[in-house]
Amino acid sequence: MSTLARPAALHAGSPGHQQGMVVLIALVMLVAMTMAGLTMMRGTGTGLGIAGNLAFKQTATSVADVGVENAIAWLTNPLRTSEVLKTDDTAAGYYSSWATDFSPMTYDWTNSKLLTADDGLGNEVRYVVHRLCETAGLAPNAVLQKCATVNTPCASCSKGGDASSLIDSVQPYYRITSRVRGPRNTVSYVQVIMY
Repeated sequence: MSTLARPAALHAGSPGHQQGMVVLIALVMLVAMTMAGLTMMRGTGTGLGIAGNLAFKQTATSVADVGVENAIAWLTNPLRTSEVLKTDDTAAGYYSSWATDFSPMTYDWTNSKLLTADDGLGNEVRYVVHRLCETAGLAPNAVLQKCATVNTPCASCSKGGDASSLIDSVQPYYRITSRVRGPRNTVSYVQVIMY
């Protein structure tokens, strides 16, 4: 009898009688691990894309300062007297009235000063300057003119008389708007008010 029990024990452990549960569990685990790996790759790719877009936006914003600085240099040129600044200079992106309907996002930027089409990083820089006065062609202190102005005190004027005799000049404010269009459709605006 002992000879018969032995072959039966060997026969029960042979591969033909196994049910395949280990293989099924291993396949399920492989599918789960593959899905987790794909999810992690996709999440990492999205994070890198967002970080890249933020980097492009920050670069575009810092490049917009170049447009502002060039507009300030244009405005403060000694050749541009208050008489010259009473009229528009569209080639330079200068407008002598405030354009109450001006919005950087809807403005036709072909009517602005192109500073550079490509700064080496793929950024296009443009700017526009508005004198903050209602009517073009009039001096800031004209009778029918409405302007946002600052009055400069007169150091050499006498103290007698009314307060208007102590004012040396009326200086209008200017609004400078710089736009940068960069890679990946990045658009950034910087706006400065100065006098």
